[in-house]
Amino acid sequence: MRNFTPADPPSPPPCTAVVTCAVLETEIAHFAADLPHIGHIEIMEQGLHNEPDRLRTVLQEAVTRVEALPPVPGAGPIEAIVLGYGLCSRGIEGVRTRRCRLVATRAHDCITLLLGDKDRYADYVKDHPGTYWYSPGWNRHHVPPGKDRFDRLRREYIEKYGEDNADYLMEMEQSWMQKYDRATYVDLTVGATDRDLDYTRQCADFLSWSFDRQRGDPDLIRALLEGRWDDERFVVLDPGQTVRMTADARVIEAVDADAAP
Repeated sequence: MRNFTPADPPSPPPCTAVVTCAVLETEIAHFAADLPHIGHIEIMEQGLHNEPDRLRTVLQEAVTRVEALPPVPGAGPIEAIVLGYGLCSRGIEGVRTRRCRLVATRAHDCITLLLGDKDRYADYVKDHPGTYWYSPGWNRHHVPPGKDRFDRLRREYIEKYGEDNADYLMEMEQSWMQKYDRATYVDLTVGATDRDLDYTRQCADFLSWSFDRQRGDPDLIRALLEGRWDDERFVVLDPGQTVRMTADARVIEAVDADAAP
């Protein structure tokens, strides 16, 4: 894990809103609970990263909506909006504010936010390239690869297309999983249960994958919420700026919104 010296946090932190994917809902709520400057949390549906253009549109609508909120009693107007997202299939590119600062984490997806460090994530994937990630939020908000997903899809295909066609479609469905060989459960203990952990093991057994558990580090999410936005881990955007993917370890950089793809 890389060592760095965090930037001094704002004192006091600005009144902040959070726009986050439902996958991180429990963790965000837990670590924001004792932060009086968090004036609003908006939860977005899971799965939008599968449609990056839709994610971009829905996120922009949420950011615009949050900027129009009235002042928060005891905290004042929202001054900063933090995203509980990574780059997420480039779906956050193009999102901008008109008035507030916008804060994005240097992360490809939410797994970095759970692991707590983009270099730890990169090192793990380098060592285990066939990893499919599970977490409390992922298991709760969608049906991950495993027996439940297999049975559910097969039933749907039989109802729509008949049994013979269903078998063929299931072969196609399973083919994309061939690049995976490991089910890794990552959690911050928040929201994690023995039942959830056992479920992930059962998924791995059904798929003949190996199983691993990684304990995450909450400091990245806590820094995002607390306003400790050092340049090593975050990009802080002024109104009219957005992020753009980089081809290096920075993951994202700030650009004028009109220059974004």
